[in-house]
Amino acid sequence: KLVQHIAEELEKNGFIEEKVIKQFYSIDDQMFLADRFIIGTCPHCGNTSARGDQCEICTQVLDPTDLINPRSAISGSSNLELRETKHLFLAQSKLAGELEAWINKQFEWPKLVKSIALKWLKEGLQDRCITRDLSWGVPVNKPGYENKVFYVWFDAPIAYISATKDWADEDPEHRDFMDWWGAKADVRYTQFMGKDNIPFHTISFPATIIGAGNEFKQPDYIKGVNWLNYYGGKFSTSAHRGVFMNQAIELFDADYWRYALMSMIPEKDDSNFTWEDFAKAVNGDLADSYGNLVQRVCVMLKKNFEGVLPEVGANGVIEEKLIADLTEAVCDYDKNMKELEFRKATQSLHNVFMLANAYIAEKEPWKKVKEGGDRADAALTLKTAVNIILMCAVLSSPFIPATSEKVLSSFGVKENERAWPVDVRAALDVLGAGRAIEAPGILFAKIMPERIEELKAQFGDETNAVKQKGKELHI
Repeated sequence: KLVQHIAEELEKNGFIEEKVIKQFYSIDDQMFLADRFIIGTCPHCGNTSARGDQCEICTQVLDPTDLINPRSAISGSSNLELRETKHLFLAQSKLAGELEAWINKQFEWPKLVKSIALKWLKEGLQDRCITRDLSWGVPVNKPGYENKVFYVWFDAPIAYISATKDWADEDPEHRDFMDWWGAKADVRYTQFMGKDNIPFHTISFPATIIGAGNEFKQPDYIKGVNWLNYYGGKFSTSAHRGVFMNQAIELFDADYWRYALMSMIPEKDDSNFTWEDFAKAVNGDLADSYGNLVQRVCVMLKKNFEGVLPEVGANGVIEEKLIADLTEAVCDYDKNMKELEFRKATQSLHNVFMLANAYIAEKEPWKKVKEGGDRADAALTLKTAVNIILMCAVLSSPFIPATSEKVLSSFGVKENERAWPVDVRAALDVLGAGRAIEAPGILFAKIMPERIEELKAQFGDETNAVKQKGKELHI
């Protein structure tokens, strides 16, 4: 109903036009083909596997009739014919001025996002067909269009709004979806997407909202990212090249993937996924810098203080410097997270891990617990280290939530003790004397060189694609 409502508002405001066009009909499939079910050669970059809606290589949005040597993605048949059919078009060309004014006000947007949007405007906006001859989809509520539905790229973004409306309608006395989606709603609206989706979310969807009367909120920020390639080439199920999501979790826990992928997220330029880099992130950042820290501290506390935090004296010079360094590191991490700079954020988080390790190395509590050593200073070191680990667990929860919960639970940390460490000095005193600390066990298993070679053999690398007849690796 919301899709139909917006379409009706667009038509009422003069931004819907009816045109007779030619659309591909597959003789062998006996159906009109949706854009994504027509493949051929992109006229802009020469990609031979471009879809009828968009080329994945150059990101150019296409009409099926733009393709060279088109064929059905369902049957592979090139036995297609163009048949005349009547459709509705969103008159984007009439909205170019308002779109440009809106885009030019988006001073926060990343350079990638804004440059793609302005490039489209500069090239001149084309009116876009928003209906299709299909049996499945949102029906077009208009006489003469009984056997047509709205095109997915028209209705799909509107589903962001309608999903919230469905949620609000479950409890209408306490929820109103317009509190979230009204044009003046007091919310910050951020979208996340790959660069191929940027044109739709900076041009077509905003044009829809503007043309329908600006009833709904536009995004405040669009986090667009570049391509993540696989050893310098495209992930491809047909070529058996690359690892995909549904099998990834069977290989490694989600925390491994979440952290590693954020550490290589292509925020500025295209980047590569390699098993070597994946192992480096897991082994270096997670297993060594964090997991080993937790293990060492818990073992020393168990061995020398029966796993219970001891009474300690005042901080020394080293602790005061640590507090200053951690305060700076946490501020840096917090800044990167708020700015959605996730790659930088993983680096900032790793810096917190390294400061904790450097503190332990400098204090050498394993020496001071020995007979004749400064046992009181060792107690202070371990109490401080346990609280740093607590702080690390809270800070790292966006990237490795399951691991963070494992650490917090084993330390017996209550909900009111899990606050974001705005004040580092206070954060290092959350867990005090008498608190029993249980070791969480091994947090991350290292990925050995032989395992890397197995993964490359299974999923391909820079030199080869996996040869498996009749089987695709949908991961």
